[in-house]
Amino acid sequence: QVQLVESGGGLVQAGGSLRLSCAASGIIYSIVFMAWYRQAPGKQRELVASITSAGSRNYADSVKGRFTISRDSAKNTVYLEMNSLRPEDTAVYYCHVRTAVGGSWGQGTQVTVSS
Repeated sequence: QVQLVESGGGLVQAGGSLRLSCAASGIIYSIVFMAWYRQAPGKQRELVASITSAGSRNYADSVKGRFTISRDSAKNTVYLEMNSLRPEDTAVYYCHVRTAVGGSWGQGTQVTVSS
């Protein structure tokens, strides 16, 4: 069982920046995929950014050029650097990790961007 602990959310003005972190612990088999999702009130959860074990990155069109996903394999940690934040980025952000035997979700961290 993999446990995920997220941190770094908060309140920021439009145009500001935040950095989210997600640390995985527990019995960790080979991590093949790490990602950040978000869910705004009344909307479905959506993929924001992902990174594979090979380092391949994928971004939602709405965050390309503003967000950067990275990982520290030694620490089993994934990061999301968010710049030029917009009010529409307001959501609960969830970390998701997929290993060779299954997937886990974090508890979520709130990001609120004021206009």
